[in-house]
Amino acid sequence: MAKHVIEQHPEHAIAVAAASVVIPDRASWDAFVLAHPDGHLLQSSGWGALKARFGWKPHLRAVVADGIIRAGALALEKQRFGLSALYLPRGPLFSGDRRLDALLLDDLARLGRRRRAVFVRVEPNLTEDDARAAALHAMLIDRAMHPMAPIQPRSTIHLDLTPEPERLLAGMSKGHRADIKRAAREGVAVREGDPSADLDAFYAIVRETGARARFAIHARAYYASVLELFGDAVRLWLAERDGAPIATAMTATWGTTAIYLYSGSTTKGLQCGAQHAIQWRAIQWARARGAARYDFWGIPDALGQAAAAADPAARARLEAEAEHDPLYGVYRFKKGFGGVTIRYLPAYDCVRIPLLYTLWQRRMHA
Repeated sequence: MAKHVIEQHPEHAIAVAAASVVIPDRASWDAFVLAHPDGHLLQSSGWGALKARFGWKPHLRAVVADGIIRAGALALEKQRFGLSALYLPRGPLFSGDRRLDALLLDDLARLGRRRRAVFVRVEPNLTEDDARAAALHAMLIDRAMHPMAPIQPRSTIHLDLTPEPERLLAGMSKGHRADIKRAAREGVAVREGDPSADLDAFYAIVRETGARARFAIHARAYYASVLELFGDAVRLWLAERDGAPIATAMTATWGTTAIYLYSGSTTKGLQCGAQHAIQWRAIQWARARGAARYDFWGIPDALGQAAAAADPAARARLEAEAEHDPLYGVYRFKKGFGGVTIRYLPAYDCVRIPLLYTLWQRRMHA
């Protein structure tokens, strides 16, 4: 892990031996997150700034030893009626040193007490098959943190971007390759959108898709903020036919990972493979920027469980269950590009006010 030197702020610090927890500056924090093996866009200072515009208060915390960040977290605070909840999307980022990691968790508990948090929820960016997963799970359980369903998708598909484009294309399903070719044959052109001039077209298509598929979308201002705050790390894509936009998407790169964030298609776009063409373009863009994997961001969790199931009967049962999930069609679209199904560890909740916990949990998921 790269070293990131930071000035300490004694008024905010708690110490254990030569280590202390401080509030890092944004540049030092983002450099740490980019270099950390578990670093994620949702732990960046930019994500905190984004959420700050829409009802959350971000808190950056870093464990520093010898002037170097070793571990830390972006914690998002949601306030209601004088109380709060703390949520760490795809975090914290641990050091692997139990003493330093305990210091970080102690600080998060202190922050929860100061902010009158009903609970503190962590969502480690670690997959179940990671060699560190069992030890981390045990450590969190030992601290009376309860496993819970995460807010972010627990199961997803990761596509390895290191092969040459020809091999990536060959690794797709026959139907996906045909849809990409069909889009080109029918005159679908994919281009990078302008964050200002093309946002209305993006939002209109996403809104139409949400109404058709019956899922919630963000406000237009939210997508505008993503483009503003992450700049060159995010791309807005438009697929057009005869000069009219028929599909759109927004993708991001963070370190070596590319992320499929948002998308939508008109009925015409669905009929001519426009979204397939967008994703193929986005995959090539991400690879050119140095991303080693493409995260398709969310599939039915039953499929993640099935991928890890040793018993064939259990695997078949979970796969059959997934076919009734509203996201199953989305899974088939994402899986067609190749890639492997992975499943993260659960979320873990430190409950501070049990009587209010269940009610708040329902509201938070809503």
